[in-house]
Amino acid sequence: MSRPSLLWKFYIAAFYIFLFAPLLVVAVFAFNASPFPSPPWKGFTLEWFIGTGSVFGKPGVLMDPIWLTTILNSLKVAVPVAVLAVVIGTVNAWLLERAEFPGKTLFAMMMLWPLVIPGVILGISILAFFSRLANGLEDFLQTDIDGLRPGLMLIVLGQLSFILTIATLIIAARLRKFDRSLEEAAFDLGASRTRVLRTVTLPFLSPALVGAGLVALLMSFENFNTTLMLVGSDPPLPITMYGQMREGATPAINAISLLVMVAVGGLASLFALTSKGDR
Repeated sequence: MSRPSLLWKFYIAAFYIFLFAPLLVVAVFAFNASPFPSPPWKGFTLEWFIGTGSVFGKPGVLMDPIWLTTILNSLKVAVPVAVLAVVIGTVNAWLLERAEFPGKTLFAMMMLWPLVIPGVILGISILAFFSRLANGLEDFLQTDIDGLRPGLMLIVLGQLSFILTIATLIIAARLRKFDRSLEEAAFDLGASRTRVLRTVTLPFLSPALVGAGLVALLMSFENFNTTLMLVGSDPPLPITMYGQMREGATPAINAISLLVMVAVGGLASLFALTSKGDR
């Protein structure tokens, strides 16, 4: 075997070890029969997943109301973010690829700004804006609007501010490949605009719509920086994990991390499969 070939294989092996070794360690010690999320190995157990707390004093993540509630909070944020990102992203993509209007180039450039702004700054800006808006409306309407205060709704708006851009780019890239003569042929055959959209355009866009939704779901579920600035009394999963680490971690952190890795890996694989139709 030649030296360049050997070096190339060594580089690939080192890259994947660097990439997956920390994840593997987390996965292994999620099954460690120890109250600490680190070596040494003391035996195999499922207590950190389905335990009732009789062994280590704390229940497993699938039996702990705190973890179950925080996972539900993450879903309450991630699902609306994904749906809104796909719907609004489709409209944005249509404007970028089909419409002509003054300032279109500037509009496209401004849409990218949330991607380069640090998440903490973005979160602080959104918090300051909506807090002032809520205070003004409270003075005017003599009632407090909870949705504009730190909480799940504000987290949805904050995450949507940058995830929407990514969804728009995914859908716009697919729409750019669309052969508009297919729509023209459908119109010539007497199809209405609504029917053409439903039977020709949207089926072509469906891989991008599914892909954009999955990406939005994943990004929302794992987002920390922006979420930390907007969280209220119902913290999503990343915020709860951060709080648990500060208070003193147990292997339950490893267990929930493993569950998230499996879920994210499954969704990422699903996105990879759907993206094949985008080629």
